[in-house]
Amino acid sequence: MSSSGHTSGAFVGRLQELAELNAALDDAVIGHGRLVMLAGNPGIGKTSVAQELTSRAQTLGAQVFWGWCYEREGAPPYWPWVQPIQSYVSESSTENLLAEMGLGASDIADLVPEIRLKLPDLDSPPTLDPQQTRFRLFNSISTFLANLAGSRPLVLVLDDLHWADTPSLLLLEFLAQSITERNILIVGTYRDIEISQQHPLSDSLARLSRSPAFSRLVLGGLESDDVAQFVRDRGGENASSELIDAIHNHTEGNPLFLSEVVRLLEEQESFSAPTGAGAPIVLGLPQGVIEVIGQRLNRLSPDCVDVLTTAAALGRQFDFNLLKDLSEDIPEFELLEQVDEALAASILQESPGQGDRYQFSHAMVQQTLLERLSTSRKVRMHARIGEQLEKIHVDQLAENAAELAYHFSEAAPVTDPEKLAKYSKLAGEKALEGYAWEEALSHFQNGLKAMSVDIDGQETPPDEESAGLLFGLGRAQFALLDNAAFRSLRRSFDYYARSGDIEKVVAIAELPDYSATRDIALDQLITQALALVPPGSLQAARLLSRLGQIIGLQEGAFDEAIEALNQALEISQREGDKGLEVQTLVAITSVCSNHMYYDEALANGLKVLELNQHVHDLRSEVAAHYFAVTVMIENGDLGGAKRHASEMLGKTERLGDRFWLESAYWKNEMSFRLAGEWDDARVFGHLALDIGSRPSNIISGLALLEHEVGNSQVGDEHVEYLAKTAREGSAGARQLDLASSARAALIVPIAASITGSSNHLASAKEAAKRILENPQSTALWTGQSHAGLALIAVCTGDKESAANEYPFLKGWRSSLRFFSISSDRLLGLVSRTMGETDQAATHFEDALSFCQKGGYRPELAWAYHDYAKTLMERNAAGDSTRVISLLDECLAIATELGMEPLLTQASILQAQTTAQPTQEPAYPDGLTQREVEVIRLVAEGKTDRGIAEELIISPNTVSNHVRSILGKTNSANRTEAAAYAVQNDLTSDPEGQQ
Repeated sequence: MSSSGHTSGAFVGRLQELAELNAALDDAVIGHGRLVMLAGNPGIGKTSVAQELTSRAQTLGAQVFWGWCYEREGAPPYWPWVQPIQSYVSESSTENLLAEMGLGASDIADLVPEIRLKLPDLDSPPTLDPQQTRFRLFNSISTFLANLAGSRPLVLVLDDLHWADTPSLLLLEFLAQSITERNILIVGTYRDIEISQQHPLSDSLARLSRSPAFSRLVLGGLESDDVAQFVRDRGGENASSELIDAIHNHTEGNPLFLSEVVRLLEEQESFSAPTGAGAPIVLGLPQGVIEVIGQRLNRLSPDCVDVLTTAAALGRQFDFNLLKDLSEDIPEFELLEQVDEALAASILQESPGQGDRYQFSHAMVQQTLLERLSTSRKVRMHARIGEQLEKIHVDQLAENAAELAYHFSEAAPVTDPEKLAKYSKLAGEKALEGYAWEEALSHFQNGLKAMSVDIDGQETPPDEESAGLLFGLGRAQFALLDNAAFRSLRRSFDYYARSGDIEKVVAIAELPDYSATRDIALDQLITQALALVPPGSLQAARLLSRLGQIIGLQEGAFDEAIEALNQALEISQREGDKGLEVQTLVAITSVCSNHMYYDEALANGLKVLELNQHVHDLRSEVAAHYFAVTVMIENGDLGGAKRHASEMLGKTERLGDRFWLESAYWKNEMSFRLAGEWDDARVFGHLALDIGSRPSNIISGLALLEHEVGNSQVGDEHVEYLAKTAREGSAGARQLDLASSARAALIVPIAASITGSSNHLASAKEAAKRILENPQSTALWTGQSHAGLALIAVCTGDKESAANEYPFLKGWRSSLRFFSISSDRLLGLVSRTMGETDQAATHFEDALSFCQKGGYRPELAWAYHDYAKTLMERNAAGDSTRVISLLDECLAIATELGMEPLLTQASILQAQTTAQPTQEPAYPDGLTQREVEVIRLVAEGKTDRGIAEELIISPNTVSNHVRSILGKTNSANRTEAAAYAVQNDLTSDPEGQQ
């Protein structure tokens, strides 16, 4: 990439702005990335100031890249980013290019085809859903720029951002989040007078302002002293103070206007014109800068102005060869003379490093020329340009479709509308390929208007061109999560179904990740498409695979979903399509997991990992790890879950899919949180939040984490978010609403059980009931809702509600339900609320065993506490001794893990226990019942770990008990302690042990 090359120097009077920019540059050089936006009126000097900055940056050894935005000239999406990358690619060696772009080269190559010319062996990027493809592209560009800045600081200037397309602005927002610790300075310029509240840049600026890297400089007009200095520098040494004041008032210090006024005064030799005392200074110039520029243009030859007018219609930047083709009645040497005349007058500038390309010195010069054209001449000129571009790009029409669509749009009154429709469709498809859906949407809409097709209508389109435009429009709307997407797709689908175009019918029906639209009617399209394809074909299998996933996840129809998926699996295996087989197995795994058939989910997920050794479908492999983590956590294999979570993360980083990266962070957060490794869990949780939109699953984990360690303020904020999500979910029954409501129904009461607060329990209860009444709810959501209602009953002491929920829950044993609570502990809590303390004790014993074996230490600590509280209520023989032991274990873990709320609750119970008289069996030498249990197992030859497993306590606690036993029995070692146990008849089970 190269700089603009225009380092003419900033105007006098910009010292403060340059100082601030230089400070930002210094920050970037030492690794504190910055984003500075230069705002101001047209001609105020934004570009000049940026050029002055880049000149200094180059002296410091920084790499300087420039990108420009153009108004209404058919530039492709991401044009301000494409230009500098193209320049870099042209100058870079193959080795450097591959090293700097890495795995992201294939993604960036979709925008910059020149990359594949240097790296022809690049793999195609994986097929992802629309939102994830754009995230992967943005992440690849971010990584590329970070790598580039690793060797030398990087300065990137984006000029005239008020004309930038929406995708380019979104990429800028993405990069602003990632440059804070990079050697990168991004400078953007824009006209603030053109930014209304509805302008896309307005929204971007609002979001950018929240970034710590962001700052904004608003350039105003030059002060009177600076104007005087400028006039003196331009030959006006003898200019009077009255003339200086008149120039300053007339131009308001606008550098472009000032430059034009002074240039005319210089040419007219008017600097020293005599002025009478008190006589007003009349500059003899119009008040508007457009008129001033017009006067300069009038001083050029008529032939030069005619050539410049044609060039202005081409754009701010133009190619000489195209200008020559459009000026066929002018000999080439004369055309060159006229271009030289414009260069000498500083109307044009050469585009550095771009061959025979020129650009107008300022956009307002181009604008002035265009405004001189009559409407009739302008329309016909655009028609000529479009026709000439068709001839030049006859073999690359798709690549230049946006420019062609622009010119034929401007020429609409005198050209065939089918041309505008054709190039709008091509430009839209090209924008879709580059993940620029906002631009694609505009192109398809323009094409449909040209064909007089009602965009919001319901009728089937009249011809294939219109159907293709609607198909493109639907895909763009779908990517932008527009509810109108289904209507557009439905209309194009109907046309293709009637015309027998089965390929297009299937393409619409199996559009990737349709489930993201959350539109239940999609299964109708797939069902209709199935009736049109040959039964038992691979087309049918792909449709069945998609249908099974949609109805299994969105409609809760498990049996019908599995039937469809099994048919797809059978066909794929029969036809030897391993890729489709893997994808269908992933769908089966997903449906089984969401309906809580965890063993089946794990078996199919592991089968995916086995098959993927031959298929290499990275996305399916990531999904298989995801479900393996889910099932292993549920089943009590936290170690296995951690391994799969770690593998998932590594593969997801290669995949570059935003959804799966967020999911990988979530699964790692979950694995560490359940082990009580709070710091690691918090890091992964916040990484997930940084790339997500506060998803309720991430917030749920962080809510529990923060409450567990006593960060009540942060925990309350998360719980409030969940409660709000639950309340807002009542407005609709979309899948995301249902999933969020179900999660809130469970997490809010779990948080309440930690804090003792009943806030938001009513919202959680309503959310649970809403889920249970909705026929589209899956078993996962209904399970979460029942568990939530059960915990609400526990929190409120509602015996009747607890008894109502117990039958649903009693089938849950030996599992960590919904990544949040042991099913056995939940059953114990519900049983205690029902008054069934013996039943509760049995469940708590199971909870201790499950949590100890699985390594769920925070959950184990709570099980000790809840069991102790239950035994205190039961108060049977031997219970008080067991209570002391259970609380000791609880406090040991809670202290080690910093679980402040549990420490408080357990300490209260402990105080109550010591205040009550106990009727404990008498043991020799003051041994406690727990110590008798330990010495008995010592006598059996068990190690500390073996004793810990049997008594469901930690090895550290066993070691403490053994030391106490040796001291009380005056034993030198474990052998003597075992002999003591035999002599004192302590080798049988202690009376009253639970």
